[in-house]
Amino acid sequence: MEKTSKIYVAGHRGLVGSALVRKLNSEGYTNILTRTHGELDLIRQEQVETFFKKEKPDYVFLAAAKVAGIWGNNMYPAQFIYENIAIQTNIIHASYLYEAKKLLFLGSSCIYPKLCPQPIKEEFLLSDYLEPTNEPYAIAKIAGIKMCQSYNRQYKTRYISVMPNNLYGPNDNFNLETSHVLPAMVRKFHLAKLAAAGDWQRVQKDEAAHGAIPDDIKTSIGLDPITHQPINPSTHQPSVLLWGTGSPRREFLHVDDLSDACLFLMRHYDESEPINVGWGKDQKIRDLAETISEIVGYQGSIKWNSAKPDGTPRKLLDVSRLTGKGWQAKISLEEGIREVYRWYLGETA
Repeated sequence: MEKTSKIYVAGHRGLVGSALVRKLNSEGYTNILTRTHGELDLIRQEQVETFFKKEKPDYVFLAAAKVAGIWGNNMYPAQFIYENIAIQTNIIHASYLYEAKKLLFLGSSCIYPKLCPQPIKEEFLLSDYLEPTNEPYAIAKIAGIKMCQSYNRQYKTRYISVMPNNLYGPNDNFNLETSHVLPAMVRKFHLAKLAAAGDWQRVQKDEAAHGAIPDDIKTSIGLDPITHQPINPSTHQPSVLLWGTGSPRREFLHVDDLSDACLFLMRHYDESEPINVGWGKDQKIRDLAETISEIVGYQGSIKWNSAKPDGTPRKLLDVSRLTGKGWQAKISLEEGIREVYRWYLGETA
């Protein structure tokens, strides 16, 4: 890519897209194309093709997607499969029609089978059944990978697919009904810390800024979900309520590491086979909770709701294909969580 190449970042306001824009700007790329949802609805094929016909981007980072955690995937499966398939289909096809030089498609580690050998190699794709709680989203992402491969095969395009593991970082989603596990934990521990200090005014401000607090979380921190008044502290001490058993293992990757990897791969990778991007280490969700609790400064109890699903038992990516090409993640989990918490508190830009 030249510094003046026209580069379209689809989904530039999201967690990944915003990190890509930051990375491209920091590297001196001067011709970055972005559009808000109000300006360009990526679900609408006509709008997407009109945009590509006019702008003719040289390179495309396809980071736009509908994403959420277990709760969101369970509640809105039709939206997840429809919107993701529509978005990626429109952009991939328009990139072909208007001769983009290269496209990078952002997938997800959830494309791999639920009970996959660990660490997960790229060739394990479609080798067994998917995790039911996010199957519609995973199938949409698999369709995107296969579409890129098919266009490469038939039209000789240069479309690559990148599979990151659990992502976190600035601009993350902290809405407790749709967020992923790490940002959800950061918010839950912060709310419990405020409740333990009796700072209900800041709890209200947090709810206004980051979305409604579900009733079970209100009860756990000591707020009556009906009256919205604090529960008598002599009979109720704030606690943090978390889903599942805490036993699954997860790997987390800071989104700034991902954006660095994406730029590296756009420059140096041209294979049709998907490539994993991760840190190469994982930990139990229970250990993650302890780390976040310490960083936030919460000293109360943690309760696990084992009636809620755990999801896939383990998701550790084999990143040897990527590290063999000379790239390695740099931001440690503890360092990254501290940065995210500062961002959540509004202490960083």
